Amino acid sequence: MCGRYSLTTPVEAVRKVFDFPERPNLAPRANIAPSQDVAAVRLASGESGEAGRRFVWLRWGLIPAWAKDPAIGNRTINARAETLAEKPAFRAAFRERRCLIVADGFYEWKTEAGGKQPYRITLVDGGPFALAGLWERWSDPHGGAAIESCTIVTTEANTLIKEIHPRMPVILAPDAFDPWLDPETPGAEAQGLLVPYPSEALTHYRVSPRLNSPANDDPALIEPLDAAGPAPGAQPRLL
Repeated sequence: MCGRYSLTTPVEAVRKVFDFPERPNLAPRANIAPSQDVAAVRLASGESGEAGRRFVWLRWGLIPAWAKDPAIGNRTINARAETLAEKPAFRAAFRERRCLIVADGFYEWKTEAGGKQPYRITLVDGGPFALAGLWERWSDPHGGAAIESCTIVTTEANTLIKEIHPRMPVILAPDAFDPWLDPETPGAEAQGLLVPYPSEALTHYRVSPRLNSPANDDPALIEPLDAAGPAPGAQPRLL
């Protein structure tokens, strides 16, 4: 499961990795939580006459087009990679509406002697990365505004993350961005991208249990809790 993540990287560094033309106001976020609007990248709609990648805001918690109540999004913040093509909530989006969720760290909780301890997981170089996502557009049957929402795809944890949690979000390497976003990519090929990210490319460290409350969102949350700091070579990104 992936229930929290961070995005503290300046927008120009994000644009360099994700290659979109917009210059959004990306305020540093240390504790992004479900039901909030999150930064994402998807292909431009063919109806607009534009092409290429576009930056968008999506509500975290996917609301299928057929849903009668948007509250279903509270239960669909994650989608298991193994069953995307089968689950009614995700299969249409998996075929046609894949996206990249922009992040520079995610959190998992490990059961320890004192309770559940949060850990922050980042790339070794601390840079931004893409989480595999799906998106949907839901129209309110009572005439309210349409909602565009998303879910984060998860897979079996790699060796490093298994020390903390049995599952992890799918991190896509830059050369996987285009095939993942392209709806013409066959389902089997898209499914093949949903694998655990290499352990040697990631690092993790303990952070404050204040992360447990989504009301807390400040620079101290991404600072190492241990005096020793993160693993050698890792540089936590401060706001």
